Amino acid sequence: MNQPKKPASSASRYTITAALPYTNGPIHIGHLAGVYVPADIYARYLRLTGNDVAFICGSDEHGVPITIKAKKEGVSPQDIVDKYHAIIKKSFEDFGISLDNYSRTSAKIHHETASGFFTTLYNKGEFIEEVTEQLYDEEANQFLADRFVIGTCPKCGNEESYGDQCEKCGTSHNATDLINPKSAITGNVPTLKQTKHWFLPLDKHEAFLREWILKGHKKDWKPNVYGQVKSWIDDGLRPRAVTRDLDWGIPVPLPDAEGKVLYVWFDAPIGYISATKEWAAREGKDWEPYWKDKDTKLVHFIGKDNIVFHCIIFPAMLKAEGSYILPDNVPANEFLNLEGNKLSTSKNWAVWLPEYLEDFPNQQDVLRYALTANAPETKDNDFTWKDFQARNNNELVAIFGNFINRVVVLTNKYYNGLVPEPSEFSQIDEETLATVKAYPAVIASSIERYRFREAGQELMNLARLGNKYLADEEPWKVIKENEARTRTIMFVALQIASALATLSEPFLPFTSNKLKDILRLCHNEEQSDVVISSNKEIATAQKNKSRKDTLSWNDISLKDTLLPVGHQIGKAELLFSKIEDETVQAQIDKLLATKKANEAANKAVEPQKETISFEDFTKLDLRVGTILEAEKMPKAKKLLVLKVDTGIDVRTIVSGIAESFTPEEVVGKKVTVLVNLAPRALRGVESQGMILMTETADGKLVFVNPDDAKVNNGLHIS
Repeated sequence: MNQPKKPASSASRYTITAALPYTNGPIHIGHLAGVYVPADIYARYLRLTGNDVAFICGSDEHGVPITIKAKKEGVSPQDIVDKYHAIIKKSFEDFGISLDNYSRTSAKIHHETASGFFTTLYNKGEFIEEVTEQLYDEEANQFLADRFVIGTCPKCGNEESYGDQCEKCGTSHNATDLINPKSAITGNVPTLKQTKHWFLPLDKHEAFLREWILKGHKKDWKPNVYGQVKSWIDDGLRPRAVTRDLDWGIPVPLPDAEGKVLYVWFDAPIGYISATKEWAAREGKDWEPYWKDKDTKLVHFIGKDNIVFHCIIFPAMLKAEGSYILPDNVPANEFLNLEGNKLSTSKNWAVWLPEYLEDFPNQQDVLRYALTANAPETKDNDFTWKDFQARNNNELVAIFGNFINRVVVLTNKYYNGLVPEPSEFSQIDEETLATVKAYPAVIASSIERYRFREAGQELMNLARLGNKYLADEEPWKVIKENEARTRTIMFVALQIASALATLSEPFLPFTSNKLKDILRLCHNEEQSDVVISSNKEIATAQKNKSRKDTLSWNDISLKDTLLPVGHQIGKAELLFSKIEDETVQAQIDKLLATKKANEAANKAVEPQKETISFEDFTKLDLRVGTILEAEKMPKAKKLLVLKVDTGIDVRTIVSGIAESFTPEEVVGKKVTVLVNLAPRALRGVESQGMILMTETADGKLVFVNPDDAKVNNGLHIS
């Protein structure tokens, strides 16, 4: 068990932001592992420890990917954002992401907030206005902003870098920085055309950023974050355009800016502020302390591709405005891969959250646990369905669930569900209870250092402690000879179970609430019991005034007794169910089908060969033949040696079809043979012709069907 450290900050008010997802598709496991699960763990923990928390997110609805999606589907951008905003919001609720507010950047309050922010900076003279040359697609009659252009990254050489950012190395740049740029709309090589834009002079803020980050107190930032920011600053900062030539977005609030909108990475982070305003208005709160009080701790949860925007551009904006606090930390994660390959929305290589919730009903916590246990906190990690199954079966079921089930079953069996009065405590009892008391600080230390994977394993270690305690003390045996000792064992075990019920909430909120109901650790102000059933209710139970937990996080350390003697618990229910091989195999098969479909779609089509005359074609002598014999070529993976009756003779033909057909499958087959092909020696065997083959749409090799021929000793071509 790791020793706890003193928290980095004593702030009691926290503004927690989670990266705004683009509304051009559903949420997948990469988003969850990188941003939303760790952010939710942090927010839930802070609430449990009595802090004032605003956990904020919303749909990013002005990105170029949305307009590209709309063009592909033949609908308006508004249709796209309305569709996916609803899907994403419901997915977060069903999955238990306990956001205080999930807003959207198309909301009126956001347009007003973003326009006002721009106007404030404009009036303070914080922008520079320049006429520059931008990439332009003549055929599409459109400037190529951001994702409308693809080219080679000037830093890492990635040939599929976007105009605003390279997703391979995380570098942010301008579209004109790309090498060999091409329009994503038409595929044409763009031209350069003059246009006027407004720029945030990042070079003006370089000294401040260097002092604040490199010389300040940001050494506690994660190495991947600090390293990327330091590299950017050391390379020298340049002015960054905050406007774009587009017809979708927030119009630039200036009289001479027709046809221009705010750059999405200027508008999007302001969405955190507008979403906080929206939440505060609904809850009757003042939003300003959450963004302008220096005692508030601001934390941004993002993926590594957003580091520059949250650590350099947005802080520069906030500093230029002058009245806002700056982020205390930006705990960005690396990327999560899927079964060895990079997650890809366009290739459908993903585990989509709505599909998971449908395929694995009431198993939200299994995915939360698997993603936390394998979180890409310091390096890219790989999600596999086999690991997901093992985490569930070997840890959640066999350790956590097994311990709770034994405790509850035995308590009901021996004491009718009442917490027994302990007799004298042994040394092992006292040591075990002391260890339980230490866990809140241990887990808290890991969470406050943004080591959620470590924190989750410490929680599982507490469950392991309970299992070992029961296994060593064996109350099912002791009951036969020492009833007093059994009461003490079960009393201690119930205290461990109670600690697990509370400490598991940040990681396993659905399980925590179910366990609290079993142990009756909550009560309703209007009735004795409350059963929380809907996903949304469970996800926000800690904010639901009708449900009040009788134990807090700090109680685990401070109280000698968590479940008092005589307390009535409920009946046993399984917290987790074993996931069978066939269930996981179905998910693997789904991915394999996706992989095959991608390979078929991406298969290069051979260009047309040089034109020949009809006289050239008539030189081909095509015959219908019958395969009489077939055997594999020794030491050759792809070759079969065939004896073929062509109607004019029986000849040997070596054919590269062994990976698609066995020798037994082809004997007796009617085939189309090119008989006047010059003989060729293959591995010492002279091949005296060629079998004609083709491929189906899914890449399967098949024989050219000679049954279409209307002659027996030569194909008629018409």
